[in-house]
Amino acid sequence: MSAPRRSGRPSRPGNGGPPRRRSGPSRPPATDPSRAAALELLTAVRERDAYANLALPAILRRYRLSGRDAALATELGYGSCRALGLLDAVIDACASRPRERIEPELIDALRLGVYQLLRTRIPPHAAVDSTVELVRASAGSRSAGFVNAILRRAGERSEPEWVAELAPDAERDPIGHLAFKHAHPTWIARAFSDALGGARDELGELLAADDERPSVHLLARPGVITAEELALATGGEPAPYSPYGVRLDTGAGDPADLDAVTEGLALVVDEGSQLVALGLANAPLAGPDGGRWLDLCAGPGGKAAILAGLAELDGGRLDAVERAEHRADLVRANTAELPVTVHVADARSSGLPEGEYDRVLVDVPCTGLGALRRRPEARWRREPGDVAALAALQRELLTAALRHVRPGGVVGYATCSPHLAETHGVLTGVLRRHPDDVERLDAREALPDIPALGDGPTVQLWPHRHGTDAMFLALLRRTGP
Repeated sequence: MSAPRRSGRPSRPGNGGPPRRRSGPSRPPATDPSRAAALELLTAVRERDAYANLALPAILRRYRLSGRDAALATELGYGSCRALGLLDAVIDACASRPRERIEPELIDALRLGVYQLLRTRIPPHAAVDSTVELVRASAGSRSAGFVNAILRRAGERSEPEWVAELAPDAERDPIGHLAFKHAHPTWIARAFSDALGGARDELGELLAADDERPSVHLLARPGVITAEELALATGGEPAPYSPYGVRLDTGAGDPADLDAVTEGLALVVDEGSQLVALGLANAPLAGPDGGRWLDLCAGPGGKAAILAGLAELDGGRLDAVERAEHRADLVRANTAELPVTVHVADARSSGLPEGEYDRVLVDVPCTGLGALRRRPEARWRREPGDVAALAALQRELLTAALRHVRPGGVVGYATCSPHLAETHGVLTGVLRRHPDDVERLDAREALPDIPALGDGPTVQLWPHRHGTDAMFLALLRRTGP
């Protein structure tokens, strides 16, 4: 997102301006627990670099929030993290001093208040008053008055009016304008545009989808429960593409607390990740499948659970490699009672046999640009310089995967980023060193009946096309010794 143009105090629109949102709850109590929980989440993200999706469940439990109260806290906390750049631009335009001279805890509160004013149906007086009372309780009346003044200025315009005032010019910088409008850093919007082939209209659709909170996706454990049974048990709908997927409307609380999850019938796994694992499992081998499969970057274990469940149906087993001990523990928990051996090792030099595995999945560490919907603060943490270091690691991991697969076996290279340097760039660099012993398979054929997968032979999933994370998959079959 480009630096916004600074403006003076906006004037209140006249009666002919756009209609205001006025439906919503009445004024909340002075110490509203949902807003207090959301504010605590913003502070945790800022102070401790916490991951919002990991920090929020504990905060909700501490405030004893459930149902609609938990849903409100989740919407306000995640939404404020997601829209950070746009919110800060509005704060800058309304504040009487530079943002760096405002106390950080007041910035957290201002972000929470501006989000409510611009991106919810909460009445303006409730958004302002509840935020001011939170500040008054923690920082005193003087700070509360300061926050009150800024929020009242911010509320004098709607979000479209602020975008028109502060965003880069749509004619001169269309990508920058779309990035500001949909709360993305401009460099990420440009990377998405490159991956889409420069389709400007589709870029707007992608950024808009990426700016929404996604539905919850569940994996029905293969051989344990069907997607139809899981949908009935959870009130969800069978996923449109994965035969093991279920989609739930975004609800309150932690999806990991669902009975189906706690009872071991299901896991929380994005449908795009499910499809990546299924694509590898469906890929044609040269020669018989001996049932020896490998997940080379297995944590936290969602894809390993799919692969192991499918391998078990035919008497096979899975080796799973994870470098971090705590993530290896998650793999063990998510694959309990399945034929899985977890190895705590660096995937680049795991010590496992080379040239013996029928199928190898390498879902590499990446920038995570394809999962920004689920990690609301991530878009503001990543920097363009992160890409090169990760691409070097990705090349090393793919090279290791090719060493482990047998002649005639298949490697699935996957990443939750559509950035061309992490997808086609990595493939090009590695395949250049394997001109005679590796062939590309058309990954689209391993995922039939799914529309708009790209030009091939790789697969690119998208939030706006498929409702999934932006997962990338390439299938490579080893042809030489």
